[in-house]
Amino acid sequence: MSLAQSFPPIAGKQAKILILGSIPGEASLAAQQYYAHPRNAFWPIMARWLQIPLEASYQEQIMALQASPIALWDVLKSCRRSGSLDSNIEADTQIINDFHTFFSIHREITQVLFNGGKAETCFKQNVPSYTDSNRLNLFRLPSTSPANARMPFEEKCHIWHEKINAIIS
Repeated sequence: MSLAQSFPPIAGKQAKILILGSIPGEASLAAQQYYAHPRNAFWPIMARWLQIPLEASYQEQIMALQASPIALWDVLKSCRRSGSLDSNIEADTQIINDFHTFFSIHREITQVLFNGGKAETCFKQNVPSYTDSNRLNLFRLPSTSPANARMPFEEKCHIWHEKINAIIS
């Protein structure tokens, strides 16, 4: 089992929405980039919403995200896991990111969107002070992972865009 560690959050000053994954997969860790697996739908979904070219560089994607109302992070700071599947995360090795500090800095964030079920479960089990508060609205979106192949890309894209647009409207 290898130790997986998350990346720093990406958040601009006008962030109102925090998208949380569980922890980066092997392709992301190797590239040191969020959602680096070529079949992960996250960046194609975001490229459409941000209205940037799909072939934009990672740095351009990050800059567009920072200029938007969307922040990006992971629930887990670190854990042991073989492979990239969330189901392989060893529960007793999970260390949660410092949400207290994050939310004290980013006070305008009131919406948390989970990129799949594992992120939602980890957050709700380990960050009860925010789960039980009225400060945050929590919502799970379909995972963008290639492991979630049962839902077509266009359907994922529609659900993600619809939720983001409803929040910022």
